[in-house]
Amino acid sequence: MVILIGIAGPSGSGKSELARRLARRLAAPVISMDSYYRDLPHLTPAERAAVNFDEPASIDDGLLREHLAVIRAGESVEIPVYDFATHARLERRETLAPAPHVIVEGLFTLYWEEVRLLFDTTVYVDLEQEICYARRLARDMRERGRTAESVAWQYRTTVRPMAERYILPTKRHADLVVRGDGQLDESVETVLRHGLDR
Repeated sequence: MVILIGIAGPSGSGKSELARRLARRLAAPVISMDSYYRDLPHLTPAERAAVNFDEPASIDDGLLREHLAVIRAGESVEIPVYDFATHARLERRETLAPAPHVIVEGLFTLYWEEVRLLFDTTVYVDLEQEICYARRLARDMRERGRTAESVAWQYRTTVRPMAERYILPTKRHADLVVRGDGQLDESVETVLRHGLDR
């Protein structure tokens, strides 16, 4: 039996770190929903950069749902590899083999009912928007080659308003709501106490 754990929350809230710590405790693979951004080979690089990646339509939820169903059945899947620098999928795929626990983390993990129903446990990571922005700024400049100005513009025009519209409301669908700051170890224990540490 595969136990699927879904982790959602706004950008910079601490979803990825919570997923990593849970993964270590459970020896579980982590699927980032970022891998399922739609491929945009028909667009120019400038057009790709202008796409709103902070709304649910930017995610290939059909492929995600298909893969999660396969994982639940105990079979392997080939997960896309997405390149944030070019806003496109790479040719290679990453194989995810069956495991007792599989963690899925991303902005829209709890957005679609059809996807939510595939999870055994759902978690929402909550954190103040000011801290989320500071984390996003540091990460995007360090890991994604963005400038401070571009990060600020994107956060103001799409990230924050899309979070308020699409992501924050998904908190009500979570089995557990945890903090994404310095209390992460406590958050891990809270999730494990929900019947996962077995």
